[in-house]
Amino acid sequence: MVSLPIDLRSDTVTRPTDAMRAVMAAAEVGDDQYGEDPSIIRVQERTAELLGKEAALWFPTGTMTNQAALRLLTRPGDDVVVSREAHAVWHEAGASGRNAGVQFTEIGERGAFTAGEFRTACKPQGHFMYPGTTLVEIENTHNRAGGIVFPVGELERICSAARELNVSSYLDGARLWNAAVATGLPPATIAGPFDLVSVCLSKGLGAPGGSLLSGSRELIARVVRERRMLGGAMRQSGVFGAAGLHALEHHYERLAEDHANAALIGETLSACPGILLDPSTVQTNILVFDLAPGAPDAATLVAQARGHGVLLNAFGPRRVRAVTHLDVTTAQCEHAAGVIASLAEGRTL
Repeated sequence: MVSLPIDLRSDTVTRPTDAMRAVMAAAEVGDDQYGEDPSIIRVQERTAELLGKEAALWFPTGTMTNQAALRLLTRPGDDVVVSREAHAVWHEAGASGRNAGVQFTEIGERGAFTAGEFRTACKPQGHFMYPGTTLVEIENTHNRAGGIVFPVGELERICSAARELNVSSYLDGARLWNAAVATGLPPATIAGPFDLVSVCLSKGLGAPGGSLLSGSRELIARVVRERRMLGGAMRQSGVFGAAGLHALEHHYERLAEDHANAALIGETLSACPGILLDPSTVQTNILVFDLAPGAPDAATLVAQARGHGVLLNAFGPRRVRAVTHLDVTTAQCEHAAGVIASLAEGRTL
């Protein structure tokens, strides 16, 4: 018997495991604003080590890391080059315009772009009319493109071009761990070319909160003030630090299970006439699929699926997202795939 509901809305819905709760209860804590929380210090040091950077700073949320990065690396009125449908453009409530005063230039297709496209999109700094491009931001994996992994070779070429153009580089690596597991590359290889990198502990790794910015000691020292201005200075946050360390130690390798479960769902959905999905695009733990003409629209399918114990998100009038994570089993994913396919085809369950 498959237990319901099956929550595929996001990998942020995970709950701390019993083992994670135990380390949180026993966590050493101190005042993090004074830099005195030992558990936070340890997760910062471990994250910097994994990413091959000099230092890291803990934040409550990934959106806050993205906003702090923009404030640190740009000035109001600057232009930021991003991939189409980037998280900073679509999913942060317009915060980038309010907090950093920047504008975005979206380029490429399906979550990626080339160094050549980046060079073409860059606007000259110091021009009397153009908003100068001072930052290139890459989201890896890319949420709205279906969890695709940005090609590593292209990352290196883009960051190299950015250095030539005096443009800073930032990796929104909320799901960088997924990209690393999917490619078999160390996280440091993916993070290496960038000036500043963010990672999240509360998505696939299953911690109840926490993201980090990582880069040079000089940049991280400067970003402390940005965190304070955004309201991210914390006190005894070691309970989160301990959860994050446990997640890195015990939940990292198992991300491959989430990828396998997403591929399993993708195989079923791609064979359904009511669904438009190329299974080769299911590279990690996110599936984004379209509904064919004659199938229900996204809002209807999401509502019907909820009625059968499967929770999804509508990403557009005829686009739906499903995300696998450590709180859904293979059996649940098989069941969910059958429910979604049946509803898309108009079959009675």
